[in-house]
Amino acid sequence: MAESKNKVLSVNNLEINFKTDNGIVKAVRDVSFDLYEGETLCIVGESGSGKSVTSKAIMGILANNAIIQGGNIIYRGENLLEVSEDEFYKIRGHKIGMIFQDPLSSLNPIVKIGKQITEAMMLNNDKLKLMYNDLISDDLIRYKNTLAKMNIAISNEKKILEMKISELNAQEGLTSAMKAENRKKIKQMKADFKAFEKKTREEYSKQAREYKAELENSEKNAKQKVADYKKKVEDDYKAKCAGLKQRLSGASDDAEKNRIREELKAAKLEYTNSISITKEEARRRAIEIMREVGIPEPEKRFEQYPFEFSGGMRQRIVIAIALTASPEILICDEPTTALDVTIQAQILELINRIKQERNLSCIFITHDLGVVANMADRVAVMYAGKIVEYGRADEIFYDPRHPYTWALLSSIPDVNSKERLEAIPGTPPNMIYPPKGDAFAARSKYAMNIDFREQPPYFKVSDTHYAATWLLDEHAPKVEMPKIVSERIRLSLEVNHEQ
Repeated sequence: MAESKNKVLSVNNLEINFKTDNGIVKAVRDVSFDLYEGETLCIVGESGSGKSVTSKAIMGILANNAIIQGGNIIYRGENLLEVSEDEFYKIRGHKIGMIFQDPLSSLNPIVKIGKQITEAMMLNNDKLKLMYNDLISDDLIRYKNTLAKMNIAISNEKKILEMKISELNAQEGLTSAMKAENRKKIKQMKADFKAFEKKTREEYSKQAREYKAELENSEKNAKQKVADYKKKVEDDYKAKCAGLKQRLSGASDDAEKNRIREELKAAKLEYTNSISITKEEARRRAIEIMREVGIPEPEKRFEQYPFEFSGGMRQRIVIAIALTASPEILICDEPTTALDVTIQAQILELINRIKQERNLSCIFITHDLGVVANMADRVAVMYAGKIVEYGRADEIFYDPRHPYTWALLSSIPDVNSKERLEAIPGTPPNMIYPPKGDAFAARSKYAMNIDFREQPPYFKVSDTHYAATWLLDEHAPKVEMPKIVSERIRLSLEVNHEQ
């Protein structure tokens, strides 16, 4: 079971809004889930359900108009919503990688594939600088995070203030007295914000000064350690070269001289690689990863441009780029949407194989439950910014409980099923004005009166399976899942039994 493994990422009560010209969009509403070592968690839902917004929050690439209303994302004991951009630079791509759905827009059309794969390695090719950064990392992160928390707290409070002011200013049909009262409220809110800002800056600035003093001490020690390491490497290289040159001067034949010259070249390469990543080393690593993701003739392909690759091969290149830094978490945001069915299967098989070989933890985002059937360990079904059903893959596919999950399963084409496919009626709700009760109620033929009045809590189906639907309440009428879903489950179980 996934729960017996180490937890690598935890999202808790995440709420994300977006400030737009039309109002505040409630994009993610109280979302919580955990990701365990070596597992694949699939997040499934229609466009606009909040899947990609959640993944972008994990990567720290939300748009500027995003407002983190609440919650946290815990990775290695830190809340990713509060870390500084300096630390996120080390996490993004290096620890948490991401594959986007359109490989063509992810690649630069006028730059050769090889350069795009090696770019990240060459940007971080100075090993002495990396060593220095690693030595001061903890103190630098602590100092930067303190400043980041201060700025984030003030920024979020300012966005909330602006949102409240906009709501008051948008009110219509007010009397003069009511308008005056609103102006008074706005003035008080601005004063409260200034007081909050002053208090927050004082609290965090005092802590930041203490951390900065510790950082300056660490920087001094780190510079000395790097200088000592560099001197040792240089001394060892000079001593080795001196010995080889002495042997060369005393060599008796050309064959021995050639061997010693090769040793001198190898010694120089070893010295160079100990202080930096050379272009040759970056190329070697890139070709190795290209071969790993199934690109034929990687030496030749290394010199080609994106337009010379098919859609499937471009997606393999994007996967290769994501793997260059050996991340421990890989987020796949609908990576097969732009590909045909045959290539989809190949890419899914590739992601599965790489995940197993590297023991990656994977978050796979899609709108198609059929895509994730053979690769998910657990599935979170999202609708209107909320997770409506959450469980192991076998529980979601063989014992679905939420009407929205039934609707998704009913819309998947299946050659074995004789039942007619069912389209989901209506459209997702406008999240500027989210529904009061169950967001799916207006589109569900199983909706009850309470669905329009109150949001359902999570009902426990098993220790690992939960669904937010009033149909699971003990007072709800007994409702059978659609025939097309039950028939597919029956046929699938029969096939598995025969195998």
